[in-house]
Amino acid sequence: MKHERLRLSLLALAALSLAGCVVVPYRGPGYAYSSEPGPVVDNQPPPPQVEVMPAAPGPGYVWIGGYWGWNLGRHVWIGGRWALPPSGHRWVPGYWGRHDRGWRWHGGYWGRR
Repeated sequence: MKHERLRLSLLALAALSLAGCVVVPYRGPGYAYSSEPGPVVDNQPPPPQVEVMPAAPGPGYVWIGGYWGWNLGRHVWIGGRWALPPSGHRWVPGYWGRHDRGWRWHGGYWGRR
């Protein structure tokens, strides 16, 4: 009984310590978090939000800043996160670009150095 309570306490502590940690797994060279260009929308995205970067989860991690996504007819903020870059790669951020008479999202990806 005593060991069971200790085990449950340790599990709860581990869950709480990981609750604020966001790590994006490596999914291969060229992987884009929004792999397909987004739809063309009429509304220009708002300016980027100011983000507070939490401490890196470990050495070698890079911060991938947040961006404005498009969902259900409106811009929604997608918060930044830490990611471990694949060897020989760097993060190329996504961007909103002009397209015809609107705007289109082009997702970020890991590019070769």
